[in-house]
Amino acid sequence: MFKRALVIFLIVSLPVWATPIQGGLGLINVHSARVMPKGYITFYGGTKYYGKVANFGGNAKAYTLWNVQGFTSINWGVSDHLEIGVTPILYQDTNSDGGNVLDGQANCPDDLYLSFKFGSYSQLESPYIFGGLVYSKIPLAEQNNIIYENYSAGSVEFGITGLFTYLSNITFPDEGWKLHMNLGYLNHNDVGKELTDNPADLTADAMSSELLFGSGLIFPAGTFDFTGELTARYFITRPPVTAYSREYVSYITGGVIYKPYLWCTLYTGLDVRLFSGEDLSDYSTTSLKDPPTNFPNYPTWRAMLGVKLAVLPTSLYSSTEKETMRKKALERKQIMQQMLNNEQDVDNAEDELNRIKSERAKLEDELKRLRDLLDKEKKN
Repeated sequence: MFKRALVIFLIVSLPVWATPIQGGLGLINVHSARVMPKGYITFYGGTKYYGKVANFGGNAKAYTLWNVQGFTSINWGVSDHLEIGVTPILYQDTNSDGGNVLDGQANCPDDLYLSFKFGSYSQLESPYIFGGLVYSKIPLAEQNNIIYENYSAGSVEFGITGLFTYLSNITFPDEGWKLHMNLGYLNHNDVGKELTDNPADLTADAMSSELLFGSGLIFPAGTFDFTGELTARYFITRPPVTAYSREYVSYITGGVIYKPYLWCTLYTGLDVRLFSGEDLSDYSTTSLKDPPTNFPNYPTWRAMLGVKLAVLPTSLYSSTEKETMRKKALERKQIMQQMLNNEQDVDNAEDELNRIKSERAKLEDELKRLRDLLDKEKKN
């Protein structure tokens, strides 16, 4: 099964680098089809950065050009199948003089994403989970059309993404390896939007749109998770030649996730560019500024650091793994009792029997896990 999943991962990974920052369940870039449990709220904050020595030639001094972004994301598990995310980009380097801070070299704030994730849909005892993500980007940035960043025209954008997750461990999803896949569509809604300082320059006469792809694997190893992702974007309708980023691009990402506590998770990752189309921007007949010599139209690499903190429930701050397992086992026992008492609606007797068998198997697994934890605690 693992080899099959790995082959699928490599084949379909022409993959989502423009959906909202991943603040819920999932990998660094790719989203999970599962939603957070009802009542959970998390805060996620971090930075992405790229740097390279720039030299304009002649007598100009060389310097290190940085492209840094600072972001946050607040995610709320509203119900068993709905999660809401609010993702403000707090800081973004512009590498121009069009921003509103640092003498125009940066936006603060930048744009904001609002997302609705519908997920955790699966059949009984099925390892296959499905979901969807609907989101919009709200333009708050002073400067748009930023070099080395994904295309943005400063308009309200709309996107939709299909989500798929495969779980290798149904009873304890966080302990088995997982496969995530995303396929999305993004509309930039940019008709008539000016992308340069010159009003006479070309603007979009049709809405620019993209296909977004993503897939990733996560391998748990105790308090660490190791991840691998492939992400890419392809323009269905290109923006005008006055856009910096208007070509196909794909990245591979390696990441390490550290979970020292139930309420705290640390992320680190590195995007490495795999392929990129030829630079199709027009720097000669428009007022679009030339990038430094030998600089790519998309970064060749990009590093990421982040931390996710649980805001609710507060019980996570004092809970141990043993207490969590006891709580799960008790909840599972109550569910079984409700089924036996016919307190839950079922389609027919066969469905009821299958559900009871499923819940009993999960309860036995959780009780075994709890006994193992207690035995380990006694030995220590």
